[in-house]
Amino acid sequence: MVLTIATLVMAACSTHKNTAKSRFWQSFTAKYNTYYNGSQSFIDGDLEKEKGNKDNFTEMLPLYAVGNKQSRELGKGNYDRAIEKCEKTIKQHSIKTKPAWTKSRRKTDKDKEWLSRKEYNPFLWKAWLLMGKAQFQKGAFDEAAATFSYMSRLYETQPAINGIARSWLARSYMELDWLYDAEDVVRNMSRDSIHYRAQDEWDYTYANYYIKTGDFERALPYLRKAIKHEKRKNQKARMWYLYAQMQSALGHNQEAYKAYAKVARQNPPYETEFNARIAQTEVMASGNAKSMISRLKRMARNDNNKDYLDQVYYAIGNIYMAQKDTAKAIAAYEEGNEKATRSGIEKGVLLLRLGDIYWDMEKYNDAQRCYGEAIGLLDKDRPDYNELANRSKVLDELVPHTDAIHLQDSLQELAKMSEDDRNAAIDRVIEALKKKEKEEADKAREAEVEAALQKQQAMGGGRKMEQAPTAMNAGQQQNGAWYFYNPTAVQQGKQTFQRQWGKRENVDDWQRSNRTVVAFKDEAAAEDTEDTESTADLESPDGTVGNDSIAANPEAAAADSAALDPHNREYYLEQIPFTEEQVEASNLIIMDALYNSGVIFKDKLENFRLSEKQLLRLTSQYPDYTQMDQAWYHLFLLYSRMGDTETANACLSHLQADFPESEWTILLSDSNYFENARFGEHIEDSLYAATYEAFKASRYDEAKSNATLSAERFPLGENRPKFLFIDGLSRLNEGDAPGCVEQLKQVVEKYPQSEVSELAGMIIKGVQEGRTLHGGNFDLDDIWSRRDLSLTEDSTSTDTLSAERVTNYLFILAYQPDSLMAGNGRTPIENENQLLYEMARYNFTNFLVRNFDIAIDRQPGLNRMTISGFLNFDEALQYARQLHADEQMRPYVNQCRSIVISEHNLSLIGTRYSYRDYDEFYERVFLPLQIADEELLNIPEPIEQPEEDDDSPATEEDDEEELDEFGFPVPRRQQQQNNNDFDDDFF
Repeated sequence: MVLTIATLVMAACSTHKNTAKSRFWQSFTAKYNTYYNGSQSFIDGDLEKEKGNKDNFTEMLPLYAVGNKQSRELGKGNYDRAIEKCEKTIKQHSIKTKPAWTKSRRKTDKDKEWLSRKEYNPFLWKAWLLMGKAQFQKGAFDEAAATFSYMSRLYETQPAINGIARSWLARSYMELDWLYDAEDVVRNMSRDSIHYRAQDEWDYTYANYYIKTGDFERALPYLRKAIKHEKRKNQKARMWYLYAQMQSALGHNQEAYKAYAKVARQNPPYETEFNARIAQTEVMASGNAKSMISRLKRMARNDNNKDYLDQVYYAIGNIYMAQKDTAKAIAAYEEGNEKATRSGIEKGVLLLRLGDIYWDMEKYNDAQRCYGEAIGLLDKDRPDYNELANRSKVLDELVPHTDAIHLQDSLQELAKMSEDDRNAAIDRVIEALKKKEKEEADKAREAEVEAALQKQQAMGGGRKMEQAPTAMNAGQQQNGAWYFYNPTAVQQGKQTFQRQWGKRENVDDWQRSNRTVVAFKDEAAAEDTEDTESTADLESPDGTVGNDSIAANPEAAAADSAALDPHNREYYLEQIPFTEEQVEASNLIIMDALYNSGVIFKDKLENFRLSEKQLLRLTSQYPDYTQMDQAWYHLFLLYSRMGDTETANACLSHLQADFPESEWTILLSDSNYFENARFGEHIEDSLYAATYEAFKASRYDEAKSNATLSAERFPLGENRPKFLFIDGLSRLNEGDAPGCVEQLKQVVEKYPQSEVSELAGMIIKGVQEGRTLHGGNFDLDDIWSRRDLSLTEDSTSTDTLSAERVTNYLFILAYQPDSLMAGNGRTPIENENQLLYEMARYNFTNFLVRNFDIAIDRQPGLNRMTISGFLNFDEALQYARQLHADEQMRPYVNQCRSIVISEHNLSLIGTRYSYRDYDEFYERVFLPLQIADEELLNIPEPIEQPEEDDDSPATEEDDEEELDEFGFPVPRRQQQQNNNDFDDDFF
């Protein structure tokens, strides 16, 4: 009886019925069942994010902690659980059924609104709101935007709920940086139309919107209201800090000072309170600098602030900079850098500021030191990061030259001193080195002791330390810092690397002297000579080698050991140039450094004064410099850019008088020089385009004459390697194979980074392997016929294209990167991402029981979008036909080259076979085949594949038919051979 009554009650309260009882019951069970669990998970996620969030107080704080990218993963598990519970609540308790209208009276506007609703569970909007908030807080702003957009449409007849949903929709757009969409929502939601129950939410939204757009004046009143609504103290402290930052940015220092004071009153985490007190000193330092600096120094002496000393001294330095006292500011910044215990954003900001000061003072050595460390500590999303990276890169190139000049000048000055003065100078250097090492050793011991105490406390003091950590390990243990956040360890690593390899440029294959695919005989001989010399250096006069020589000459070994120890005079005396040969070698270093630094100052730093200083010193003090014509050429360019025409002409006269045969003299003496300087790039591009078209049309004489004109008029042009390449191929077509190889060698040797260098290297490598060149047409853009020439022909190889149908197959959309353009009535594809999106959407909506993976493979001149997951040829072909038959997808796929191919055959493309080879193979072997009529792609993929019977004999239709190079019968009507194949054209 009881069971029957319960069943009747449950049936009456079903979601399929829309009555007062069913609405109450579904609302009640939704609130106190799944929704309650989801709300608790959401609260736990908020607490986790609040405790783990680390704000960057050197920049404007985001209104929400989730605005910090490093904090987005915090609480993710709890938010996912909240989303899951909300989805379950909505699924189980949504009431979509329209209520029955039983009243006889006329419907009012309120009745019409009630009957037009799309959701009748009065509590369910809170589940939608909680789900959107959870998505927002876990950083899935696109999902949150979708949820709130749907919620605003679902409750469009209920102003309060609709207003709340739209406020969160605007916030989601803001975090996605879709400010145009956010502006559209904000503009359409005027203040008069906001329901009173949604006004609190819109105060947050308006505040965040004006902060994002940089309109702080309009943001401040809304943020002040939002602070009143906020119940969480830590979040309220963050909002007061943000409020103070905006007041400071507007120049309202008194209001900013009061706001920072309110931060401390919220009893926030110590780091937030500390930064607020630091900021207070900066905003009030303009009229009371001395007392503010004294206050900051007291903070520096507080043990609680030992991990924040970089920020304290950064604030002191900022106050000095505001007082125009650059010397004291630099001292404060340097002290902060030295005493910093953390390697985080705060130290990076300090080093960036210090580096900027050194840059403005033209102390590039110190600037490079600061920028080099700062670049690894700052976020790449900073607006000034690109400028920092560019400056650091240029200084990494410049400073080795300026250091070399300074070092060699100092060594030559030491050589001119008396012995007593020289030894006294060396002794001062040694004493400074010992003092520095002692200070570093003391710091290391302090770090070891502190680390040992921390470990002992963590272990409860019950066990003794078995082994004290090393200085490097101690540095790593502090704050859990990674090895590369320890500047001491990084510097030690750099010094060790330079001792072994010297100063190397940060490029790929830095160990190799020749990075092309070709190693010429003279280079190989040079490497052999270097190996022989290095072995000879190990031999002693009596013929002993290595350790045997050391054992036979202990005095020499002791002298060598002293020469390697920077604590001995011999170490420094070994570097001083005393003899004429040593002075000459030192001068060579100075000359090379003066030239390179002068060019860098001119071209990359645009510091014309220092460039002039370096180049004039080179031309006046070192007349025997082997590249003096280049030095005068750069002086000509320098004075031309400075507008000093008279001095520039004087430099040209020097070139014409002293270096009449120099390519730079010829270049500057050309009557077309100024025209080339202004329009040369466009003229050269047009000339190359005409040369390329002439070459493709087999007008080789025209191509050669244009290449000669290029050498005369644009010897340093960007297209010079392409002219050489085309000239070489034109010579080949005239039967001059040695001339072709000579031109291609110039491409490889002089222009290894050119896009045609790899092709030229492959041809030369084929010649070196004994293959014969012969003429033919070649299209530089014809990537479909390209094969790897570095592979030798092997007549015994069995690695050929396969006709196997039952194996893993792929469907490929191949295209050149710049071919996804609109035209010929096609739908424009903005980029690969749009094509990827359309393919993913097509797969998801059309194949419910199969899962196809999509990957993009990028190769030189060609990109491939590969769809995998086909068990045989028939499935892949059915997929291709369905895709091309789809009206919506056809405009996209028609811009690409569609290929159905097995995984085995794909591995051979670009090596033994080209795409055109496979096209011919496919048309001959696969095209005539009949495929299954069954819709294979609607059959779920089996878990286990049946094993093939390896013993089953292969069938052959006609053993006596002639076989082609792929091992398949040649059809009676042989297809036309493609004459654009790379191998067939030249070998």
